[in-house]
Amino acid sequence: MFGMFGGGGYGGGGGGRFEASYRCYPVSFLDKPEAERGDKIFLPPSALDRLAQLHIDYPMLFQVENRRDGRSTHCGVLEFVADEGMVYMPYWMMQNLLLQEGDVVALRSATLPKGTFVKLQPHSTDFLDISNPRAVLETTLRNFSCLTVGDTIPINYNNKKYFIDIVEAKPGAAISVIETDCNVDFAPPLDYVEPVRQPPQQAAPMAADGPAAGAGAGPSGAGGAGGGAAAEEAPPEEPQFFAFAGTGRRLDGKPAGESRPVAIPAAAVGTASRPATGAGPGSGAASAAGSVGSAAGDAGASGSAPKRPGKVFGGNRLQAKLAEKGAPGAGGAGSGAAARPPAPPKKEEPKKEEEEEEDKWKAFTGKGYTLKG
Repeated sequence: MFGMFGGGGYGGGGGGRFEASYRCYPVSFLDKPEAERGDKIFLPPSALDRLAQLHIDYPMLFQVENRRDGRSTHCGVLEFVADEGMVYMPYWMMQNLLLQEGDVVALRSATLPKGTFVKLQPHSTDFLDISNPRAVLETTLRNFSCLTVGDTIPINYNNKKYFIDIVEAKPGAAISVIETDCNVDFAPPLDYVEPVRQPPQQAAPMAADGPAAGAGAGPSGAGGAGGGAAAEEAPPEEPQFFAFAGTGRRLDGKPAGESRPVAIPAAAVGTASRPATGAGPGSGAASAAGSVGSAAGDAGASGSAPKRPGKVFGGNRLQAKLAEKGAPGAGGAGSGAAARPPAPPKKEEPKKEEEEEEDKWKAFTGKGYTLKG
């Protein structure tokens, strides 16, 4: 009733093309659940006899069509053990064709080119969590004989089922994947959401300097905005010069005292080293005379001051003794300072340990001998 061939009679050649109609049922009716992992169907034994008479090329591929809904796909054949007038196919294939149990489908022999490229699209991002999805896909496609664009195939891995759409295929809409080298590409999953890219944070614009802001604001803004910005800025610190900031060393090798540098403003150093501007020749002469007079006064004051007796050799010893006793002969050296008021007595500083040691030691204090005997 359902078996027909190209021209329409039983046993007709039909130009070597097999065509037949069968009622479809899922492979679970044959108690062969492993067939769900591929795209192969079960045909009745009579279909094998008719295919042998038509000399159909291997592998045997068929086009399965649901003429009621205008859906079609391609598949291979696994065994010829189905009941007459029935075809058993995987349940996922029936879902793609929108078939129910017992619906009529039309089978037609087909010749498909070997595939060179196929693009797949998973339904969920869980498929990307597989450690090696390409290896899993290669293992699964060994149970398939052909792929058709628009189909959804299942992949069972680790007790979980993943669904993948056939998006693109080359060199045709339906290709054979038996003994062929086919390149596989993946499209983003259907539930994949592109992450929102946040724009890079822009750095805050730097505040304009006072003089530049005042100059760009015009004549009125130069005195207002520029002056206010300059007033807010802190005045720069005046550079200072540190005198005696180095380290000192004594000739006798003893440790030197701690140096205490004196901070002198750099402006004061510059003005002291340069003569005052705007002064005439008279002012220069007066300043020179004043410096000479002060130097002479300092010399007279130092000459009138009594000298401390120390280690003297020769004529200086007499002057030292006269200075100690206040002899009138010593006044000649300080006569130049008689017109001046007497200098205040200087406080005697406590002798340091080094001076005490020098005072204790006297040169040429021993007993002398002559060559005459």
